[in-house]
Amino acid sequence: DSLVVAHSTKELALHRTLEAYYLDHLQACVRKNGGRPFPDANAPLQVLIDIKTDSIHTLARLVEVLRKYPELTGNPAIKFVITGNRPAPSLWAGYPSWIWFDGVLSEQYDQAAMDKIVMLSDDFSSYSKWNGKGIIPAQELALLQAAVEKAHRWKKTVRFWDAPDFINAWYQFMHLQVDYIKTDHIDAL
Repeated sequence: DSLVVAHSTKELALHRTLEAYYLDHLQACVRKNGGRPFPDANAPLQVLIDIKTDSIHTLARLVEVLRKYPELTGNPAIKFVITGNRPAPSLWAGYPSWIWFDGVLSEQYDQAAMDKIVMLSDDFSSYSKWNGKGIIPAQELALLQAAVEKAHRWKKTVRFWDAPDFINAWYQFMHLQVDYIKTDHIDAL
């Protein structure tokens, strides 16, 4: 009945719960900062939760757990965003107002689903085979530009996963105005 967090299955351990690793610490920060996640009162926090198990049951359990943290769920500076395995978009409107979703950039959504989406993500390899070296081939660059522009027209932020992850690629993504750059090299970025 616990939500266990890990980067990979081999790291799973019963003590590594969402509450112990994230929610309890976040609640302590909110209390320390007078109701805000950060000392800077204007700084928002987006908590991206990547569900790897059954979307319906796991998200139901997540909602139960988050209900124990009204200081977080009722905080306008914090958004809990569901990515990975998600329920069908037709169900999104039925989740609490503090549950948001990461939509898929290449999919179409009705207005009810769009109202629950805060960001749009997609697999980089769906747009380009570029390895991050040199410049992005013109045809692939045009596809990426169109995708980013589409997200921004909809007033959504955008990110690509499974993308090249080093300095030249980061600069290219910044130039494309990609809002979130996925990296395993946080200090370098």
